[in-house]
Formats: sequence, structure tokens, C-alpha cells
Amino acid sequence: MTEPEKMTHSSPAFDPSQITRPDPVLLKYYFLSALITGPGFPFVFLYLYFKYHTLKYSFDESGVSMAWGILFRQEIHLTYRRIQDIHLTRNIVQRWMNLATVAIQTASGSSGPEMSVEGILAAEPLRDYLYAQMRGVHGEVSSGLATEPDTISDADEALNLLKEIRDLLKHRSSEPGSKI
Repeated sequence: MTEPEKMTHSSPAFDPSQITRPDPVLLKYYFLSALITGPGFPFVFLYLYFKYHTLKYSFDESGVSMAWGILFRQEIHLTYRRIQDIHLTRNIVQRWMNLATVAIQTASGSSGPEMSVEGILAAEPLRDYLYAQMRGVHGEVSSGLATEPDTISDADEALNLLKEIRDLLKHRSSEPGSKI
């Protein structure tokens, strides 16, 4: 059984509120990423080292929060209502280390993600949780079928109105001298 399978089988329900810090594997990934920069390694690694040690996540009923930084503290809070899309990406090194980046996009004018959650081993369950929260806020039903009585009656009323319009148009087109 692979590591992701162990994680999904050992915990029956995914609880994102338990995620407050990135996994220590992320620091190793940051080290390898900084190593690629060559002569810039000390500067890049220091930045990533402090980012890793100050990075904090919070998943609650209202949304997702992320904070990091020492000199220049950055905090982002996204409500589930603002989330438009969620992307899960892995490069070859991240796959080797069982890491992923969950990029959360909003309707803002920027082309990049509003928030990137890094260093989470259970990326797929986190993505699924965020999609479920996003759909719940936006009123979408996961099966694609509306089950609330108001929604069904509204759909029935619209369908009945369209049928009446169709019948009226058929009746008018069958009359002699009509131009429809």
C-alpha cells in the first residue's frame, strides 16, 4: 500500500482544521529548489527557510487563512464564497517527495492564484474539501440535480411556461396568413 493510500485508509474523514503547518518535507523541497539557483543559493534558501518556519494555515467554517513572513508579514484570508477555482499541481520533484501545491483562484484581476497552499501531503483530500465547501456556498449540488423543493418548483414553472409559449407559437403558425 502506498503512502497516499495509507493516509486515506487510516483516517475515515479528512479534517482540514488539523492542518496548521506545512509538512517538514517542504523544507527539503525548498532546499533543493534553492540549490538550483547556484550562486544565489544562500539568499534564496534563507528566504524559503524563514517562509517555511513562519508559514501557518487555518481552515475553518468561514474560509482559508494563510500567513508567513518575519520582516514583511503577509496574511491572506479567503472565504469559500470568493473561491472560483482550485488547481492541484506537482512537478517531478514534488511527486518524488509526495508533495503538491493547491492553488486557489478567485475572481480577482490577477492571472495567478490568490493563495497557494504548499507542503500538504494530503493534497487531493484538501482539494476535494475545498471544492465541497465552495459548492456549498455557491448553492451547487454535487450530483448535478436540484433536490430542494423550491428549486424544483421553479424549474417546473419555467418548463411549463416554455411549453405554453411553444404551443402558442405552433397555434399561430398553423393559422392561415400568419407570418411566423
